[in-house]
Amino acid sequence: MAKAKTIYTCTECGGAEPKWQGQCPSCLAWNTLVEGIAETASTSAIASRYAPLAETAGLQKLSEIEAAEVPRQPTGVSEFDRVLGGGLVPGGVVLIGGDPGIGKSTLLLQTLCHIGNARKAIYVSGEESPQQIAMRAKRLGLDASQISLLAEINLEKIISILQVHKPDIAVIDSIQTVYSEALQSAPGSVAQVRECSAQLTRLAKQAGISVILVGHVTKDGAIAGPRVLEHIVDTVLYFEGDQNSSFRLIRAFKNRFGAVNELGVFAMTEKGLREVTNPSALFLSHHSEQVAGSCITVTMEGTRPLLIEIQALVDEAHAPNPKRLCVGLEQNRLAMLLAVLHRHAGVACFDQDVFINAVGGVRISEPAVDLAVLLSIVSSLKNNPLDNKLIVFGEVGLAGEVRPVQRGQERLKEAAKLGFTKAIVPKANVPKQRIAGIEVIGVERLEQALAKVRDL
Repeated sequence: MAKAKTIYTCTECGGAEPKWQGQCPSCLAWNTLVEGIAETASTSAIASRYAPLAETAGLQKLSEIEAAEVPRQPTGVSEFDRVLGGGLVPGGVVLIGGDPGIGKSTLLLQTLCHIGNARKAIYVSGEESPQQIAMRAKRLGLDASQISLLAEINLEKIISILQVHKPDIAVIDSIQTVYSEALQSAPGSVAQVRECSAQLTRLAKQAGISVILVGHVTKDGAIAGPRVLEHIVDTVLYFEGDQNSSFRLIRAFKNRFGAVNELGVFAMTEKGLREVTNPSALFLSHHSEQVAGSCITVTMEGTRPLLIEIQALVDEAHAPNPKRLCVGLEQNRLAMLLAVLHRHAGVACFDQDVFINAVGGVRISEPAVDLAVLLSIVSSLKNNPLDNKLIVFGEVGLAGEVRPVQRGQERLKEAAKLGFTKAIVPKANVPKQRIAGIEVIGVERLEQALAKVRDL
């Protein structure tokens, strides 16, 4: 069979060129030409081909379509189901990315073994040999008797096998190793990743197969390949974790069938990944006595409230430019909060080095931790420890006001459940009905929060 003719299309303007060039002649953008398959059919041929379909296909009014819940296939791993939005969806395509060795293949092998007795599953491996996968399953003590394994990287062969066996779930590990014979570029190139993902997604929709694609990430943390890969699939998950730590976090950044920004927590053990049912314990330090610069806050990861310890260290600067360093929080926001602290509370840190750390390696993006960050900075600067049974949350504005945050009652209930007895929160987040076991103090401005801390 003759290979299809390839062209190079600009990702910026859509211009097509017969050969690769560094600069697009149409829009003059650099390094935007990517390889693709040339269209062989003429416009008239395409129009005549789809003319009968256009006559028979009927439009539907939205009001006439019956709304129904999308059926779910639970994976048997509750933390994985939480991130997916309840389980896998027939015909859905999930892309899970992460650093090499983080545990992606281990998680998926455990998942397939959990559901292999009830569902037909195929594991397609393009990186490891069947012997390596069998050794991993044996080491983890998994029952893999119902799992079918295919060691193949040719896209056409993979699709033909999936069409013949019609599994409920198929795992492709990884999409960067799969190649199509229709393209001349090497596996892992932009064109190959895009074409293979599109073909597998089309198969998943037509046959109702739940497809999970494993993707590697670049040094910047983004999934390797074209950005359009994340637009093709239904769900995008990122597997995170420090190689020196046993804990792993899996996040949902896109989910057409559930909530985004959900978080699943696992612990890597000798028997594989173990679910962590109380992740708040990971992000709290257990001090034998009260220490200055430590403040507990509550952040929302999707629908789950997490208690996280914010640590601050403020020390005299020994250089002309004081250092501002954040681990787990946004560094530019720290500079803004320090300016608010100076302007509205009279606490100056312009001659101090300020270091902020979110315990446990978690990354916080919501502004609800602003008040906790400022109180931990003041605590370290004054060497005045905060009550270890106190939690703090609230967004701080440039005018010094403390703004309310979403789901305040859920945060307070989670804190009360874990034994915290006092809370400083925005006044608008004070519950109308008292929550048993916790005293809630509402504040409207930063100065009031600092005064309440001194009174405790």
